[in-house]
Amino acid sequence: MKFLPLVVALALIPATVAFADEKRPDHFEGEASPTLDAAIENLSVYNAKLQAIIGKSNLTATDMAEIHQLTYTIEVALARLNEEVETMQEQVEVVHLSSERMEFDQVQETGTNYLENIAKIAPPKQ
Repeated sequence: MKFLPLVVALALIPATVAFADEKRPDHFEGEASPTLDAAIENLSVYNAKLQAIIGKSNLTATDMAEIHQLTYTIEVALARLNEEVETMQEQVEVVHLSSERMEFDQVQETGTNYLENIAKIAPPKQ
């Protein structure tokens, strides 16, 4: 009989979770970021929207709903950015190893691709 309260509590967990899900706001699909350029554009636009909302002195429930919706696009864009940065890391490794092996063409080709993409998020200093 000592375990009866525990059994009852465990039995109620699925019902509690289902009820909690019903109370969650509707979910949205963020705007796609199919390329690095699209991801950067979406981050620029949606970060500005986020900044405008959170910069208010008092946030409202409507503000929170807007934040909830726009963060989907930010998350999608950041995921794309992460994928692109991983590719750039791989390219730098290829350039590194190719430079050790004196593979001139590989260094130029892969290095050029890397530099074109990295300049989009970290422009070279002039």
